[in-house]
Amino acid sequence: MSRVHENAAVNGRTHEFHAEATVVSGNLHLPFPQTIEPQAKSNLFHKGGYLAQHVGEFRVEGVLTFEKAYTQVAGNPGKKPGHGWSTLTTTVIEKLNVLEILTADKVVGQIITEHPLEGYVPRISFLGTRFEGLKIAGFPVDIEWDLNILGEKPEKDHGYSQHEGVLKKVKDLMKGFGKPDQLPAEVTAQYNRLSSNLESPGAVECSLVKKAWGGYPGFTFGHIIRVPDFGTIELAKLSVKHEDYGTPEDPHNPDPKVPETTTITLTMIDLKLGCAVDGDIPVGTSTSNGGTPKGGTAKGGNS
Repeated sequence: MSRVHENAAVNGRTHEFHAEATVVSGNLHLPFPQTIEPQAKSNLFHKGGYLAQHVGEFRVEGVLTFEKAYTQVAGNPGKKPGHGWSTLTTTVIEKLNVLEILTADKVVGQIITEHPLEGYVPRISFLGTRFEGLKIAGFPVDIEWDLNILGEKPEKDHGYSQHEGVLKKVKDLMKGFGKPDQLPAEVTAQYNRLSSNLESPGAVECSLVKKAWGGYPGFTFGHIIRVPDFGTIELAKLSVKHEDYGTPEDPHNPDPKVPETTTITLTMIDLKLGCAVDGDIPVGTSTSNGGTPKGGTAKGGNS
């Protein structure tokens, strides 16, 4: 089901919406090569509006199943004074089962952004994001969340990736990994990416999960769980990427610390299977990166 707004203009500026959502996709390598085509993929029209996709029972052999799932994307111009453009991106999967080891009653990933009437950097919220009945080998997984890891929108329209509060939280998240020289290779690679992104002015990678724990088999490193004979589970993986920074010569955006494009990607369960079954399967992936072009003129996109 889809609806499109006739006009996304507010106060003389025209916003270009963009949001995508997919409940599952990926690739199996063993015991047989197979591409898992994106399921229930929604892609928002650049003019905004609403789109939802539903899928019933889904099965990839005996590797992955779920009973039902849906995605929705929505973009609306502000109706209240002082509000800009809001975008909603949602993925929902019910009764997820991966190899009878990783199971969940419900997985919900949600990104809510509000782009300002003046400036470019959006306010970001993950309200509604959660796991219900998440288990590994029948053991409940307890989670400490930080849905507010990005905090308030940075002052002066600057990016999140260099905000002191955000960087401190990412450093605290990395402390939950333990000593880098004692980490498994795949966890070390993720640790190194987090470390390198701390030095990058344009991107930050982290998680909405501060730590996970429980009686399940395996080892936990912050938001990453390594289960022998199964693989690696990365929970609520989040990346925020800034691009198209201002320049002093630009009359619309002279500040080199102000990015005109912000891309937020949330993957609720990033699976790296590595046993008799081998493959990469992201579950519940949402992306949002709409923006307001210079001069208030839309640049294109989906129609």
